[in-house]
Amino acid sequence: MPAAAAGKPIEIWFQDEARIGQKGTLTRLWARIGSRPRAPRDSRYEWAYIFGAVCPERAIGVGLVMPHADSEAMNLHLQAIGRAVTPGAHGVLVLDGAGWHTSHALKLPGNVTPLCLPPYSPELNPTENIWEYLRNNKLALRVYDSYDDIVDACCDAWTDLIAIPNRLASITLRDWAKVS
Repeated sequence: MPAAAAGKPIEIWFQDEARIGQKGTLTRLWARIGSRPRAPRDSRYEWAYIFGAVCPERAIGVGLVMPHADSEAMNLHLQAIGRAVTPGAHGVLVLDGAGWHTSHALKLPGNVTPLCLPPYSPELNPTENIWEYLRNNKLALRVYDSYDDIVDACCDAWTDLIAIPNRLASITLRDWAKVS
């Protein structure tokens, strides 16, 4: 831990991003045995990225919808996370090893310290469960007419998710990821 965190309460935050777009996501649905239910599928290639971070203990989240996943977008997300950390606390941000997470171009807020997960370990990041939830409940089986429709759907899905803190906590809380 950096010296800036000494003596401060620690919050554990988890961060990840998901690509949502016209290729779409199929999901499971109820149907009569032997039937082949129709599902919309788009073959165009336009998408947006949801940058999401959650603090399961506080049942809060910070999200940005961006056109690209890169260091510039990550810097904007880091600043938003830094503003969401409780004043006087220090946030440990758990994230994967994507190139824009480890870039030298990142400008970390003074109240956030990154902690990279080992390679090939998405099961250690509860944010992955958020993407599964959003795709299954809000973003699957859709065809978007335009980029703005994709952005609107992403914003609506994230807003709906964080509007109910108990749901957010139930998806992301892990017994092993608590500060003693």
